[in-house]
Amino acid sequence: MRLSVFLLLLLLGSLARADGGRSDQPVIDKLLVHKYERRLEVISDGDVIRTYRVSLGKQPVGHKQEVGDQRTPEGIYTIDWRHRSPDYNLSMHLDYPNLKDQTAAYKRGVDPGGMIMIHGTPIDDEYPEWYFEGLDWTNGCIALTNPDMQALWELVPDGTLVEILP
Repeated sequence: MRLSVFLLLLLLGSLARADGGRSDQPVIDKLLVHKYERRLEVISDGDVIRTYRVSLGKQPVGHKQEVGDQRTPEGIYTIDWRHRSPDYNLSMHLDYPNLKDQTAAYKRGVDPGGMIMIHGTPIDDEYPEWYFEGLDWTNGCIALTNPDMQALWELVPDGTLVEILP
């Protein structure tokens, strides 16, 4: 069932781009996140067309194991939905935990967690956006500045693959 939904999203994304997408809009192959370098690359036609600086979970080293560990997952995921967040500006949800994550968590007897997003910075008068620059501050998500998140939001469709490397 999950694979069917994934394939349907890919097909719909392709049709939307073919029929209704702007001709100047590149087709995005995937997003590639290099955790160690704190870098997100937008890949189109095999080439890096944009690069963004990102912040990660407060415990950035290693793959997310369970709820509350504040790690950012590693592996291959998909953007499966998005919304405008009152807390974090724009956000795109990753389909974490995937089957591999769920199986590993089950074997360890833990909850793998969820709600891993690519999102902007908090809209908070007490902590302006510059406060978060260079910090790993999320609970396991991937965060960009709000202007970068706006650009990514407009460029990347739902159904896009996201590969997260250590």
